[in-house]
Amino acid sequence: MHLITTTAALAELCHRFANSPFITVDTEFIRETTFWPELCLIQMASPDEGVIVDPLAPGIDLSPLFELMSDASVLKVFHAARQDIEILYKLSGRVPEPLFDTQIAAMVCGFGESIAYDQLVARLTDARIDKTSRFTDWRRRPLTDKQLAYALADVTHLRDVFEALRARIEASGRGEWLAEEMALLANPETYDLHPDEAWTRLKMRVRKPIELQILKEVAAWREREARDSDRPRGRILKDEAIYEIAQQQPRDEAALSRLRALSKGFERSASGRDLLAAVNRAFAVPKADLPPVPRPEPLPEGTAAAVEFLKVLLKIVVEEEGVAAKLIASSADLERLASKGEAADIPALSGWRLELFGRRALDLLAGKAGLIYRNRRVELFSVA
Repeated sequence: MHLITTTAALAELCHRFANSPFITVDTEFIRETTFWPELCLIQMASPDEGVIVDPLAPGIDLSPLFELMSDASVLKVFHAARQDIEILYKLSGRVPEPLFDTQIAAMVCGFGESIAYDQLVARLTDARIDKTSRFTDWRRRPLTDKQLAYALADVTHLRDVFEALRARIEASGRGEWLAEEMALLANPETYDLHPDEAWTRLKMRVRKPIELQILKEVAAWREREARDSDRPRGRILKDEAIYEIAQQQPRDEAALSRLRALSKGFERSASGRDLLAAVNRAFAVPKADLPPVPRPEPLPEGTAAAVEFLKVLLKIVVEEEGVAAKLIASSADLERLASKGEAADIPALSGWRLELFGRRALDLLAGKAGLIYRNRRVELFSVA
């Protein structure tokens, strides 16, 4: 097992890998007790070599790895890359480039939505992945040969998966489709959610503008606390507590102490004082400047039926073209399309999605096309 534990060995490895057309990359990490993922292993493979880097080895400097990740001449291949990239971006301040995500490529090639890695390996290579080491605590040292072999297999199998998917994409002429998705994955903003936007992850359980403002202030405070102390958000304040605070609007210790979602004595802690400060910041916002509570627009009459037609059309396109529905349009997209037509601001009305689905959808909505059940299948036909 080729295990890298020193900076010198890592630099030598990265120098070799810099001459490869592509490398496959995976990471093992733990984040149950922290806000930021704790990087425990980095697995990489070139077309003819596979290695594991131990980022927890004493004194190791990962700078050569980060330089390799930024080398534009080497394609970095991941599967379900977002969490791996989030870790590398946090440590280096740079998103690896260029990128190829085999999970997204599999959706482009018709393997369904978010296919699991072991299933993709089995379907493309006939290999079977031994998953018995899946729940390893990757922080523990030493790791067994079996655990290391399991970790390395992720990137060695990924070479064959990548080659197979790349060949399919080239043969189908769908390279631009994948490039559009990779651009989103390569955008640093994808991994840098600002604390002031933390409220967008919460379910909307508020009815009044002041409740929404409190929700925003408290969610931002929790996000900063979690980041600064490197603790999970739920250990700072659970989501249910944020909803209760927004509705009950406590402005002093006595009111805070009466909330059921907070532990006894929380109101007397430094966190309690900071939380009250966040609530009172919300009350300092002039009434005229409070945010409106987002409410779903009422759908025009007949929209529900049109959405059902669009769902059938989407299924037809997915079956004909062999691409995952998730990449073309969501249910919310179909609702906007049904209610607003060409004015809908959705991905399905631009680029490759427009050619694949959008134009046919607009024709269907305009009565220029229809659906017919024929020969045991539903088909789209043009209306003369």
